[in-house]
Amino acid sequence: MPLHALTSSLWFPPVTDALEDGLLAMGGDVSVERLLLAYRNGIFPWYDDTIPLWWSPDPRFVLIPEELKVSKSMQQIIKKKTFTFKVNTDFNQVIHHCQSLNRKGQDGTWITEELKESFIELHGLGHAHSAEAWMNNELVGGLYGIKMGPFFFGESMFSKASNASKFAFIHWVRQLQQEGVILIDCQVYTEHLESLGATMIPRKEFISLLNTHL
Repeated sequence: MPLHALTSSLWFPPVTDALEDGLLAMGGDVSVERLLLAYRNGIFPWYDDTIPLWWSPDPRFVLIPEELKVSKSMQQIIKKKTFTFKVNTDFNQVIHHCQSLNRKGQDGTWITEELKESFIELHGLGHAHSAEAWMNNELVGGLYGIKMGPFFFGESMFSKASNASKFAFIHWVRQLQQEGVILIDCQVYTEHLESLGATMIPRKEFISLLNTHL
């Protein structure tokens, strides 16, 4: 099936049209409205240079909050209170640090300035959130993503100190569980998140959960 080319129209093809690697469409924009529509339909953006690429892989890498795994070594780090956990105190710096890192096997960052500005706007609207690890009054790790209904769609994380992003993630998952979140979308496989309990589920099951709860 040929790759869909998006225009200015606010629309996405069905996720079943995605290629084998999960690539569904290219082009369009990364406006707040399009991003919210994408996540609601199980789609997320990566970039290829300056062209938005839209993905919906099968299977989908997710974490059920109740299945979070915390290693003994991380339990010790948490007990030592090396880091302080905060939420939404410096969203702009979290996404800036994530932008500064190479992601998804690309030579540069996939977080373009346009995408960054849209997420900052989503944060201002209450859709995007940052979970942060602080040490000695310095932001040393964290992650950001979109919360929508009982779902959190994780986008990116960074760490400037060993275990900082993992610390923030663990505390964030626990907080989301208390808030009634039933699924955290991790998008694609990483060994790091697998060690914390993330697993693969069929895209059909993932989309069914979105349709039921959103």
